[in-house]
Amino acid sequence: MIALLLRDLKLAFRAGGGFGLGLAFFLIVTVLVPFSVGPQSSLLSIIAPGVLWLGALLACLLSLDRLLALDWEDGSLDLLATAPLPLEAVVAVKSLAHWMTTGLPLVLVAPLLGVMLNLPETGFTWLVVSLLIGTPALSVIGTFGAAITVGLKRGGLLLSLLVLPLYVPTLIFGAEVARRGATGTELETPLLMLAGITTATIALLPFASAAVLRINLR
Repeated sequence: MIALLLRDLKLAFRAGGGFGLGLAFFLIVTVLVPFSVGPQSSLLSIIAPGVLWLGALLACLLSLDRLLALDWEDGSLDLLATAPLPLEAVVAVKSLAHWMTTGLPLVLVAPLLGVMLNLPETGFTWLVVSLLIGTPALSVIGTFGAAITVGLKRGGLLLSLLVLPLYVPTLIFGAEVARRGATGTELETPLLMLAGITTATIALLPFASAAVLRINLR
């Protein structure tokens, strides 16, 4: 499993795995928002949690189409399916690699971009906490979508259409945690809901992704 993780990390840095693409997109969204809504500090501070969460979600979405496509194209996916390592573990490792190269960098850079959107000081901690809890769910859900569309020509658009509705609950509760943290209101309920969504996706979706892959590889 460690060797597979290191391999996927190397691919993310080398062959268009999307490591820098997500960060660049996240930065572009954050820079363009003040131009579109105006420079009012009060307005930016209100919308900052939602904008940052939406930018992180779309940044995670950018690299999903290559998550399993590279292994499909060179035949590695067939070898992984017949390896002693369970296919569920293979899917889980790929989700982890995607999160480490896409989700984790977004978590680390989000406070810096929050400054550009005039995010209140009380919101920085909860923004990081919400992204740290929620972004693993984005990677696992994205891996499930990639498993469904693997092998399809021009499956990127279909992947987006499949994954985006599944992303909505994570986006709602993640942005709500960040918003309530910024305003200093009670946030226990959305935080528990966000943690529950992430826990459920990590526990269930690798099995669903592995089942879909077995069907596609037949």
